[in-house]
Amino acid sequence: MTPARTLSADPAMESLLAFWAEAGVDAMLLDQPVDRIALGRIAPPQPPAARTPLKAAPALRPGQPDISAAVAQAQALAAQAPDLEALAAAIAAFEGCPLRFEGATRAVFSRGPSDAPLMVIGEGPGAEEDLQGAPFVGRAGQLLDKMLKAAGLADRAFITNTVFWRPPGNRTPTPSEQMICAPFVERAIALVQPKLLLLVGGASAKAMLRKDEGILALRGRWFEWRSADGNQELPAMPTLHPAFLLRQPAAKKRAWSDLLTLTERLDRPERPA
Repeated sequence: MTPARTLSADPAMESLLAFWAEAGVDAMLLDQPVDRIALGRIAPPQPPAARTPLKAAPALRPGQPDISAAVAQAQALAAQAPDLEALAAAIAAFEGCPLRFEGATRAVFSRGPSDAPLMVIGEGPGAEEDLQGAPFVGRAGQLLDKMLKAAGLADRAFITNTVFWRPPGNRTPTPSEQMICAPFVERAIALVQPKLLLLVGGASAKAMLRKDEGILALRGRWFEWRSADGNQELPAMPTLHPAFLLRQPAAKKRAWSDLLTLTERLDRPERPA
């Protein structure tokens, strides 16, 4: 009997798959074409199979709040925070996000000046961020800092994420996790009062803009971000995540183009009232 062949990881293939995942591709065609017309001549079409009843949604784990209760609690805590220090304390004490109990060691809120004209919003903390307690401090964060510095934005950016606890295995945060944390993000925007938002990565862009397109379709374009209550509205530009750029260095020129466009708008003289 021939022993089963063990497949080894192919870095090039992993990088390619990551590229298409960021682009929003979630399906692939067969290797060989199929002549559906010819198949229909050979055998008549079969009647559709009876529908399988949908499975009920899994029950919440003991002690896990449902999302509506968690969002309401986050809204109440965020509204009570008069400044960023109080908001950081409210986030650290908040127990409504399941990520808090799935391996994260601490809440990771923000870094950067409190009056920054630009707010950078990423997806979620990684291992290094969980260790140091600040967003974008790992390899991807170091690349982000270099790009911001080259664009003249190093001391002009307030940096945070859509969720404040590290997802297990550095996975992408789920929409429900982002919805639970959204009131804190919106309160941070209200306190900092930036002129522009830079949405880093597909998960951030989709959550903040409520869009379904992949990041390659969204990046480099201007959108209007609006808060859930409609009281806040800001120009926002999605761009590629620096972790993606580390896997696909050729894409750096597109992210750099995004930063140049954003900087030009940020420094554009305001029209007289």
